[in-house]
Amino acid sequence: MTLPIGTTAPDFEAETTEGKIKFHDWIGNSWALLFSHPKDFTPVCTTELGALAKLKPEFDKRGVKLMGLSVDPVDNHARWSDDIKETQGAAPNYPMIGDTDYNVSKLYEMLPASTSGDPLTRTPADNQTVRNVFIIGPDKKIKLVLVYPMTTGRNFQEILRVIDSLQLTAKHRVATPADWSQGEDVIIAGSVSNDEAKTIYPQGWKEPKPYIRIVPQPK
Repeated sequence: MTLPIGTTAPDFEAETTEGKIKFHDWIGNSWALLFSHPKDFTPVCTTELGALAKLKPEFDKRGVKLMGLSVDPVDNHARWSDDIKETQGAAPNYPMIGDTDYNVSKLYEMLPASTSGDPLTRTPADNQTVRNVFIIGPDKKIKLVLVYPMTTGRNFQEILRVIDSLQLTAKHRVATPADWSQGEDVIIAGSVSNDEAKTIYPQGWKEPKPYIRIVPQPK
C-alpha cells in the first residue's frame, strides 16, 4: 500500500548528488516531484533521467523542484550521470538521493520495513517497487502518486499535464475533465453552489447535466 493522497509527505534527511538535504526545507514554498528508480545503470531509467533533464525548464516554469532517488550510492549516481549524458544527450540537472539505508524507500512505502543489507547486492527486480512518482505541494501534502512497472517508461508530458491541473485547481474552485490540456474548458467544482457560481461566472456556463457545469479555464 502506497501513501494516500492528502497525507503529509514524510520528511527526511538524505545524501544526494548535490549534498545533504532535509526534504521539507529543500521543498520550501515550491512544488516538488520525487521520482524513484530500482537501480542505477538500468535502461528504462536511463532514458527517463535524460528526458527529465531536458524538460527541467518546463518544471522550473511551474515552480516545481525535481528530486530523484535510487538505493545505490551517490558516487554510482555520478558515474551513471556520465552514461545518461552520453546516451540521452543530457545529464541529470537535479539532485539524486543515494538511499543506501532504504530509509526514504521505507518511509514512502516503496520497500518493506524489513528490507536490509548491502544495496549493491540487490538486483533491479529486488527493488522493482521503487518506481514511484510523488507530486508534493508547497503545503508538503502528497497531491498525486503514480507507480510504474520496470518495463514501462514514464510519460513526463502527462506528469506536466497533471501538474498544470493540480496548480489550476488549487487556485480556482474547478476540476479538469478527461484528457484536459492547458487552456481548455474546465468544470465548476461540485463544492460550488449554483448561487456561488453565478457570482464567480456571471457570464454563465454550459450545463449538459445539472452536475456538469462547464466554463472556460480561469486566468
